[in-house]
Amino acid sequence: MTPELTSSSTVFNLVSIIIPVYNRPKFLIESVNSVLAQTHRPIEIIIVDDGSTDETPQIAEQLSIQYPELIRWQQQTNQGPGAARETGRQLARGEFIQYLDSDDRLLPNKFADQIQALQDRPDCGVAYGYTRLIDEQGNVLKAPFKWTGRNLDYLFPGLLVDRWWCTHTPLYRRSITDTIGPWCNLRWSQDWEYDARIGALQTKLVNCHSYVSEHRDHTGQRQTAQADWLSDPERLRNRLGLLHALARNAEQAGIPDHAPETKHFVRWAFTIARHCGSVGMEEESQACLALAMKANQVTPTDLKLYAGLCRILGIKMASKLAIFASSLRQSPGNATLPQSFSS
Repeated sequence: MTPELTSSSTVFNLVSIIIPVYNRPKFLIESVNSVLAQTHRPIEIIIVDDGSTDETPQIAEQLSIQYPELIRWQQQTNQGPGAARETGRQLARGEFIQYLDSDDRLLPNKFADQIQALQDRPDCGVAYGYTRLIDEQGNVLKAPFKWTGRNLDYLFPGLLVDRWWCTHTPLYRRSITDTIGPWCNLRWSQDWEYDARIGALQTKLVNCHSYVSEHRDHTGQRQTAQADWLSDPERLRNRLGLLHALARNAEQAGIPDHAPETKHFVRWAFTIARHCGSVGMEEESQACLALAMKANQVTPTDLKLYAGLCRILGIKMASKLAIFASSLRQSPGNATLPQSFSS
């Protein structure tokens, strides 16, 4: 039977590690062990089982019995990783918050290095470090991974191009996560939206300049595995929700229309508009197009041309024609910036 967990007041210097898990018993053990290996204490591990249908709940219970002073666990019906992280956040007691997906790993120095960085920089609300990409056997595929090797003071404007770190890369001050509030209900990219709200506050970042985590590339079950982001209506609607969130939070952060990242965002929204239109999602296509035009006060010529074609041919036909035309290009448009997977 799942224990009833309760939260209490914030505990000084405690790191609360929140691990959502769904049908990943083997990886869960490795993730938990990577937390137990941390040189920093005190810590608490909160495992939230998101309706697993295999032996994962039994593994979580065994871990809590083996380490009763360090590990707690909670079960809930399947609602997605955002909801699972929110369950953990509500139960967390730490001064610092760490989110860790069940197939990834932390390096032993992570908390020590990042807490020291935050102590040295009290003006910063989030610390990050270098992440490396590994395979199922633990072999390093890329280091540093994504943009974690760069020195960036703020999440924006980079978030308009990419979620440039992984969920496990940052360590958050509890005060920041309390300020932005609950995780949203997006089924995918809810971590991107979460960081966008932190970016909207213009929260300062500090890089501890050491490797702190490992992101695992594997063939097992993943939220984004074999995802069809450009023709699946549910995923396209989810992407539209993310685009709206990014635009809203970037505006609050004061990102100007002439920034290269904003211009990239316009191209991205235009792409989603065309793909929504090509599968008959006319309302969503119009919303994406409006977002692209709003995000860039000087409307690009091809956006105007596309809008005209929609009026003449209808959205579905105009979208298919525009997608075909873009496929003939030998390279991305001038406003398109390289993302993590292509850099």
